[in-house]
Amino acid sequence: MAEDELCWMPAAELAAGIAKKKVSPVEVVEAVLARIERLERLNAYVTLDAERARQAARAAERAVMKKGARLGPLHGVPFSVKDLVITKGVRTTFGTPLYKDHVPDEDAPMVERLKAAGAIMIGKTNTPSFGWIGATHNLLFGITRNPWNLERTPGGSSGGASAAVAAGLAPLAIGTDGGGSIRIPSSFAGIFGLKPSFGRIPTYPASGAWSLSHVGPMTRTVKDAALVMNACAGPDERDVNSLPPQPMDYVKALMGSLEGVRVAYSDTLGYAPLVDPEVREATAKAARAFRELGCRVEEVDPGWPSPFEAWRPIFAGGIATRMAPYVHERDKIDAGLLRIIEETLKSPPTAYVQAWFDRLAWWQHPRRLFEKYDLLLTPTTARPAFAVGLDNATEIGGTPSPEWAWTPFTYPFNLTGQPAASVPCGFTRDGLPIGLQIVGRRFDDATVLRASAAFEAARPWGHRRPPLP
Repeated sequence: MAEDELCWMPAAELAAGIAKKKVSPVEVVEAVLARIERLERLNAYVTLDAERARQAARAAERAVMKKGARLGPLHGVPFSVKDLVITKGVRTTFGTPLYKDHVPDEDAPMVERLKAAGAIMIGKTNTPSFGWIGATHNLLFGITRNPWNLERTPGGSSGGASAAVAAGLAPLAIGTDGGGSIRIPSSFAGIFGLKPSFGRIPTYPASGAWSLSHVGPMTRTVKDAALVMNACAGPDERDVNSLPPQPMDYVKALMGSLEGVRVAYSDTLGYAPLVDPEVREATAKAARAFRELGCRVEEVDPGWPSPFEAWRPIFAGGIATRMAPYVHERDKIDAGLLRIIEETLKSPPTAYVQAWFDRLAWWQHPRRLFEKYDLLLTPTTARPAFAVGLDNATEIGGTPSPEWAWTPFTYPFNLTGQPAASVPCGFTRDGLPIGLQIVGRRFDDATVLRASAAFEAARPWGHRRPPLP
């Protein structure tokens, strides 16, 4: 099978082909490693574990050849891991020179479970330091580029992951999300990303933004994400916030009708009027497609107040507390991150506590909306990918904007812990991907996945590939 064909096969097809001895896991891993080398200019991967990946591929091939061997559901399928997620024996830098030689002695639960399902880890993907922004660059590894336009960011903080998946550099990626860091890069790079319910997939060790932080799959197809959920969802004693086991086959949950599902669409949520016109047009059109799927769709403006002043102190407070011992090593901390740390350390402790009270109060707004609706649709981001090297977008649709105004739709659902996905829903005239966010009720990951799969079937995106060799 041709190298490119192997690199673009969905994980579900690869696993089935390997199990039937039609696809060689050794050839798959070699094809992915060769493509990573060829597309090194993307800077998606920062640490490759090539030799161990090759060893695992050879072991996977031997297992396939054994009569009666029991293979995992992702046997022989390559995956990448964001460099904020710990990996046993493989460098994990958290995107900072402060940890440039850090090698953990255990795997995070999601890594552990993907390996147990038979998947093969290829390496670590780039991230901004401690995931502090929605773009991907840092002092240790530099800039990661968007496969659709090398002068644009692939988003962040899971930007190395989104670039890798979008460019055919392994079909599965582990991302993390404390304010949009799975959904933003999925939107910018034209892939599928799921932020599961808080605690659905265990996180360990806890990040600075522990109460906001989710870990989840980034893939090219919804089915591949469902396969990852099957392998990785469930409690782990290392994560006190992990949810109890749920008898759920997420792949089977993709089936079934959306007839009668109540859907709200909003491109403002009441506090975010500034949205790029092309994004607004594409997401409104995507929302209308849910009517064709049998849903009852209503365009709404719920009039919510912005939750930014609740989210920001919690997110920044955790990172600043973790970074406080290192503030004297100024040359090893990104200038923008250092500014946030120093500002936050000057705040009184009560500001952090007040943010928690504000968070609890703000939940009543989405709670009331989801009493009436099963799903909420929004743009994933207020604009398409911006220039590489910027910490934040500086304008939306030509209008100057504050530094966080371009991502008003993602961080609210880190505050609430609800499941939320980004699905590709179109392109700008310049060929940049646009994402639609699908938010579900608390703990209802299955409906978010089912709606995503139905939209994917109605408006396929998998055939679109970035303009790379």
